[in-house]
Amino acid sequence: MVEERIDKWLWHARLARTRTQASRLVADGNFRINGKKTDKAHHAIREGDVLTFSHQDRVRVVRVLGVSSRRVGPELARRLYEEMATG
Repeated sequence: MVEERIDKWLWHARLARTRTQASRLVADGNFRINGKKTDKAHHAIREGDVLTFSHQDRVRVVRVLGVSSRRVGPELARRLYEEMATG
C-alpha cells in the first residue's frame, strides 16, 4: 500500500498552499489521523485514513482516497480525498 507524509499529501491535495503551511497545520496539535492525535508532519498516511483537522476557522473531516507523487491541478486534487464533514 502506498504511503505519503501528511505535509506532502496536504500540499498535493491542495488543502494547504505551501508545504510549510501544511507542516504548521499538523504541528499546531489539532490534527488527528483515524482519531489519534499527531503533531508530526512526517507521519505517514495511506488510502482509507480519516483526517480531522482545523482549517480556515472550521473543522474538516476527510477520507484519503489516494496519494500523488506530485502536486496536481485542482480538479485532480479533489479526487485525492472525500469530504466527510465540515463544521
